[in-house]
Amino acid sequence: MKICIVGAGVIGLTSAYALAVRGHEVIVVDAATGPGQGASFGNGAQLSYSYVAPLADASVWKNLPAYLLDPRSPLSWRPRFDAAQWQWICAFLLACRPARSRQSTAELLQLAFYSRDCLSDWQGRLRLEFDYHTAGKLVMYSSDAAFKAAGRQVHYQEQLGCEQQILSVGQCLDVEPSLSASAHRWLGGVYTPSEAVGDCARFCTQLHEAIRRDLPGVTFCYGTHVTGMTREKGRLTALQAISGDDKNDIHADVFVFANGAGSATLAALAGIRLPVYPLKGYSITLDAPSATAGIPRVSITDSARKIVYARIGERLRVAGRVDIVGNDLQIDARRTHSLLKEAQALFPALAGDRDDIHPWAGMRPATPGGVPIIGCSPVTNLYLNTGHGALGWTLACGSAELLALQITGQDSPIASQAYRYQHLLK
Repeated sequence: MKICIVGAGVIGLTSAYALAVRGHEVIVVDAATGPGQGASFGNGAQLSYSYVAPLADASVWKNLPAYLLDPRSPLSWRPRFDAAQWQWICAFLLACRPARSRQSTAELLQLAFYSRDCLSDWQGRLRLEFDYHTAGKLVMYSSDAAFKAAGRQVHYQEQLGCEQQILSVGQCLDVEPSLSASAHRWLGGVYTPSEAVGDCARFCTQLHEAIRRDLPGVTFCYGTHVTGMTREKGRLTALQAISGDDKNDIHADVFVFANGAGSATLAALAGIRLPVYPLKGYSITLDAPSATAGIPRVSITDSARKIVYARIGERLRVAGRVDIVGNDLQIDARRTHSLLKEAQALFPALAGDRDDIHPWAGMRPATPGGVPIIGCSPVTNLYLNTGHGALGWTLACGSAELLALQITGQDSPIASQAYRYQHLLK
């Protein structure tokens, strides 16, 4: 089959690879000038296979006043005259129920473990270089209520196959000594030795080059904007696209929308309401040579402030925040400055004026309940791979394999119903 994939971030590129190795002719279309330039570029770098609890949980209701009123809150919402935003917010709040959150966690864990296995299998064939290593992960807690809730979550996830440890502050410092300067802030942590990190942008570049080298049936169309589409008898027959001054139609047997936060707009052109909304996140990337003392080797998550720290090669990635502000990609210097100050407070080795912070902002495409949409749509030959929120990097390879299995009519090794469009709209 000839398959057109819209999106050349980590979701689109992995989808292209999974389909191309099965012998399909693939066209990848993206408005950017190269691979991995959207939400994949500066994300938190953590491959958090065991830490996938959705943003929508019961604690949101308790914290809602702070989210709305406190500018220092890790989550903020700027109300807009935007029906999609209000629809998403209402659906998100409805998803903030304990039973729904636990179900979503189970569904995300299943996909995360599958994705971990898929990446391992791909790496056995491709040997990509993207600063990938198993670092382990510490999630640190500073309130008694949050730490107790984390213990309950660990117990629940243990039944689903997770291997995690609840540690005292002293035990956390044994795992990651660089936290000693902030020891007074913590009550304890959850340690997951099997968690990994990797540079998602480098992965995208490396996978793009591997596809070009080894799979000649794949064509990349960068700098190409999709402006419309043609439908006949319930099927898509072509996308209208503009590249520079050239207009052309892109024909295919099957189409896949894997363009993250832009997928909802594109789906609307096909007559589909897609419950995906952009959640803005920030990151900074600091130079951190391996010989530098006092820089974490283990990935760290500050649970209260929703900030993650991950060493990728000779750099430290610091990422955080959830801003519900629409498609505003402008970098707010206050946000990146706050990330720097938090990093310096935790790790004094980073103190001082720095000109290497490399600020970034990106849009995480999120469904209200946190579970991505993977598979067929109401349009016969249109498939979806979107809505991964902050877990796109973690879930990419497994999502791509699930998509490819559905398109080719093969059985899936995991239950895939939970990720179907029809299921998520119930």
